[in-house]
Formats: sequence, structure tokens, C-alpha cells
Amino acid sequence: MVQGIQSAHGVSGAFDSVFLALQAFVVLFLLFHDWVPLGRLNNLGAIQSEDSFWRRVFVTLLPAVPAALGLYWSWINFDRAYPGGVTFYLWVTYGLLFLGMLRAWWIPYLLIPDPERAARYRILFKNTHTFLPVRNGLAPDSLHVSLHLVCLMILFLLFLRGYIARIG
Repeated sequence: MVQGIQSAHGVSGAFDSVFLALQAFVVLFLLFHDWVPLGRLNNLGAIQSEDSFWRRVFVTLLPAVPAALGLYWSWINFDRAYPGGVTFYLWVTYGLLFLGMLRAWWIPYLLIPDPERAARYRILFKNTHTFLPVRNGLAPDSLHVSLHLVCLMILFLLFLRGYIARIG
């Protein structure tokens, strides 16, 4: 038994609570970060000037609906073993979300410059808080970096949840 995170059916309620909280952060982020003013963490004026209302609705709902469904299915299976379909769904949802983050932010930032994306991001994220230096014409803003880290933690916890279930 892995002390503190394992119960008779796999993981403990505390583990599931953290897992749900991280998923809730992602869903709330995806639903509101382009719609609600967050001071220096976003630039709503730039987003509204660059993207139409319907484009913002689409790019909000495209990732938010699958994440919200995953959160719901995790919640209704709280403190018990997930059916296989739920685990698979969460892996696909957060795996695709993380691949999208790599494509949109980290590959252009670290590896392959994308001047068009960099120019767009300089407009969209002008005056937003960032702690990383500019590289290849862009720097991931602090709000998106927090989302990326939370998604990475969710993937790690999915792995850990499966591992605990196998050794339990």
C-alpha cells in the first residue's frame, strides 16, 4: 500500500480531491480567461480586437467542453476506481490539450520559430505578466504557463492513479 494516497479501491479521497481541483482550474481557465478581466494576466482589449466574438466562443468551447466532461466523470466517480473509459477519455483529453500547448507555445518558443504566431502573440499578450525571457519573438505569459503546468500535473496524476491501481 502506498501510504496516504491509496485506499482499498485504489487512490484516496485526498488524491481525488487534488485531481478534481486541478481539473476544475483547467475548466475555469478555459471558460473565462478570454472573457473576464484578470489585470495583467490577460489583455481582453487585444483579444477582442483580434478575434471575433464567434471565434472566441469556438476557441473557448473546443477545449472547455471535453475538459468539463472529464471533470464531471471524475466527480461522479470520486473516491472509487474509474471505469476504463473514463481513464482513457482523460488521457486523450489532457494529452491532446497538452500537445496543443506544446504546438502553440513551447515548440515556437524553444525550438522552431514561428514569426506569424510570435507577431500575433505580441499583440494578444501585450503588457501581460511574464517571467520568461523573450525567445524567438515570444514569451509565454504567466497565466498560460500556470495552465500548462496544471495540465502536466493532471497527466502525471493520471499516470500515478493508474500505477497505484496496478500495485494495489
